[in-house]
Amino acid sequence: MDLKLVNHEILLSFWKVHVLHHAAEGEVIGNWMLEELRHHGYDVSPGTLYPLLKRMEKNGWLTSTADESRGPKAPRRYKITKEGREVLKVVRKQLRELGVEVSE
Repeated sequence: MDLKLVNHEILLSFWKVHVLHHAAEGEVIGNWMLEELRHHGYDVSPGTLYPLLKRMEKNGWLTSTADESRGPKAPRRYKITKEGREVLKVVRKQLRELGVEVSE
């Protein structure tokens, strides 16, 4: 099995759901999210996570802020948007249905 292919084709979407879930609970910082995903066994690198967060922001699912006084490398804080909450609601419904169908 090509784990990189599985990560890209399947698990990348799981990571997005995980990000939306935690952002719905409160602000998240990219580095914390990286550790959280790794804690759950996902093989994710900063080079994958940060572009993913940017895409989610571009899609209107997240907003971010950074303390500009800390310079260009300041940690960004991500919050879920109203649209992101709607996406999460749809995803949770689909996950429930999928869970029933694929569980043995």
